[in-house]
Amino acid sequence: MNDRLLVATRKGLFEIERQPDGRWQQTQVHFLGEPVSMVLSDPRDGTLYAALNLGHFGVKLWRRARGQNEWTACAVPVYPPQPEEQAAAANAPTDPDAPKPAPWSLQQLWVLEAGGADEPGVLWAGTIPGGLFRSGDGGASWALNRPLWDRPERAEWFGGGYDYPGIHSICVDPRDSRHVSVAISCGGVWQTRNGGDSWEATTRGMKAGYMPPERSEDPNIQDPHYMVQCPARPDALWVQHHDGIFRSEDGGASWRRIEGGPSKFGFAVAVHPRDPETAWFAPATKDECRVPVDGRLVVSRTRDGGRSFEVFDEGLPTPPAYDLIYRHGLAVDDSGDRLAMGSTTGGLWVSENGGERWACVSAHLPPVYCVRFG
Repeated sequence: MNDRLLVATRKGLFEIERQPDGRWQQTQVHFLGEPVSMVLSDPRDGTLYAALNLGHFGVKLWRRARGQNEWTACAVPVYPPQPEEQAAAANAPTDPDAPKPAPWSLQQLWVLEAGGADEPGVLWAGTIPGGLFRSGDGGASWALNRPLWDRPERAEWFGGGYDYPGIHSICVDPRDSRHVSVAISCGGVWQTRNGGDSWEATTRGMKAGYMPPERSEDPNIQDPHYMVQCPARPDALWVQHHDGIFRSEDGGASWRRIEGGPSKFGFAVAVHPRDPETAWFAPATKDECRVPVDGRLVVSRTRDGGRSFEVFDEGLPTPPAYDLIYRHGLAVDDSGDRLAMGSTTGGLWVSENGGERWACVSAHLPPVYCVRFG
């Protein structure tokens, strides 16, 4: 089991470690007072990466090598200049119901993932406004993936909770590092099998109830809130979608809606590292409300591929509780038994038995954006 948690919050990055007596205790704080939107512990060499969204001062990326105390600044993804004709079109009056044209500038670094085990130094970054970037040198430089950015379908992508679309999920196939899947709010699921040279939308079976019936199955307007891949069985993927849970057993080529589950809406999903049938969710009430269903914070778990669910709340706040769990706020470690969860109201909990019971680590952190085992 992994004994270290990395918790990215609105007011800093917190390191929390399990003590010999079983308690989880805060051991270090980094970037105190600054919003940390994403954290990554590279499993290949132990390097830590922290992305900060400093508003007026822009997006920053920092790196700390294993065994070191000092952080060093990395490059951040930079968009190329926008073609003049597109810039003019973006500033022209448009239909108020049409998607807002995305700027060619970095608004937020939303997700960081390591490349494959055979790709030392390779990192992938998903951003708002919907750009996918690749680094081959541990964040010293970045390149926009133009084959995805230049897809004509991107003109229809639109923002979900943010003004612009964003890439929040990146899954690198452990069998083949050139096979990469990304999920976009709102722009569907896209896959490359040649390292990003070409892309295909793969959302067959997904359905968006917020669209007119004739467009509900359009790949380009699906809103997968978060997508995860089972490391031991990479053909098994789970998505918490705006309109329910979807599962793929063929590497994302097709998707099946999970009927009858408790999570008709939510953001977070985690999959067991070895058992593709087991996944966890944090159900919520959709759209304008965005709070736990009936004011009851719970975690739901399936162990049979979505045919049935158990709902757990032991150790979680007593209702009414309005903690919301963001996309990156639920994590499972390599054992598949230990989970961690952080909320928008600063709660942090750990479960040692697959989500059946939870222990509160802190009730007073800043709002949590991302939880990861180090």
